[in-house]
This record gives sequence, C-alpha cells and structure tokens, in this order.
Amino acid sequence: MQNVSSKDRILDLGCGNGQFFEVFKDSEVDYFGIDNSEKMIEIAKKRYPRGNFQVADALNLPFPANYFDKILSFAVFHHVPSEEIRLNFLEEVKRVLKPNGLLILTVWNLNPFKLIFIGKWKRILTLSKLTILKILGMSKLDFGDFFIAWRNITPRYVHYFTKRGLKKIAEKAGFLVKEVGILGKPGSKDNNIFLIAEK
Repeated sequence: MQNVSSKDRILDLGCGNGQFFEVFKDSEVDYFGIDNSEKMIEIAKKRYPRGNFQVADALNLPFPANYFDKILSFAVFHHVPSEEIRLNFLEEVKRVLKPNGLLILTVWNLNPFKLIFIGKWKRILTLSKLTILKILGMSKLDFGDFFIAWRNITPRYVHYFTKRGLKKIAEKAGFLVKEVGILGKPGSKDNNIFLIAEK
C-alpha cells in the first residue's frame, strides 16, 4: 500500500472484521486493529489469529502518545455524530500519531440530493426535511446529517462530507492536509473521498 513502509506501526481504526489485515499479513508491519463492536473483533480474531485486535473507543484510544507511524480509518468518520465529536476523534488520532505521522481516512462520497429522489432510497429521512427542522431549532443534528436505513432494519446516521469540508475539519484539528481526492470510478455511486494528513 502506498504511503506505508514495511516496518511501520499501524492502527486500523474501525477495523470491523479485520479484512484490511489481509494487506499486511505477509509484511513486517506492526498492525493493530480496533473497533467498538465486540462481535466484529471476535470475528477478526478468528479470521486472523496473528493480528492484534481489540475492542476500544476511538475517543479514548488505549495507546500512549506518539505511538503510531500511520493511522488508517476507512468508512468510519462519516458515522461520527456532531462536529464536536468528530473533532475529538481527530484530536485523539493526532495524540497517538508520531510527529510527522500520517492519518489516511476515507468517507462516503454521497450526493444527498440524488439520494432524496432515487426510488431505492425512499427510506431516507430527507436532507431538506432535516435542514428545515435544524433552521427551526427542532433538530440537534448538524447540517449535512441524515439517516439511511440499514437493510430495512434500523436507521444509520451518516454525515455528508465534501472534499472541502473534510479538509477543513482536519485542519481545524491541527493536521497538515497533504492530499484530498476521490477514490473509485468517476460517476460511480461507490466513490469515496480520501484524505491524507500529517501530524
């Protein structure tokens, strides 16, 4: 993987079932995977016994300051509610990164205006409705927040990021942003925004 050296100490923040360990399993990378889901960590440990997986809270990481060379966080940050908590998340990431260490993260590249009108997304609480409630002081959600029903079972919170918005919050947390861009095919609904930022 680009931006990762063979002997880096890496934190996979929000590792889920540990699938990203596959990338590093034959390297000398010192890999740590954390997630707040006990079930996911249990699966990760079974799949990859050599991996270092543990249940942990991203806002209170169980590691000393200046510990990691790189921190990876894929498709997690857009599920963090409120700008205040997103800033806390980034400040905690910064704490455990070594000086000049890199944060590499992705968020969903959503187009909420398309989501409102596409039939299969009818279960979305529309952005326009949330915006009106926010303006009227009847919603505690931030602008750009909405819910997508997960498998028609439960609503899942998502924050809508732009490249500019992602860069802005990383800089607000004290990171030096090296690159922001789009991952995936142009026009694909599965695009992600990526950010590479230095402590």
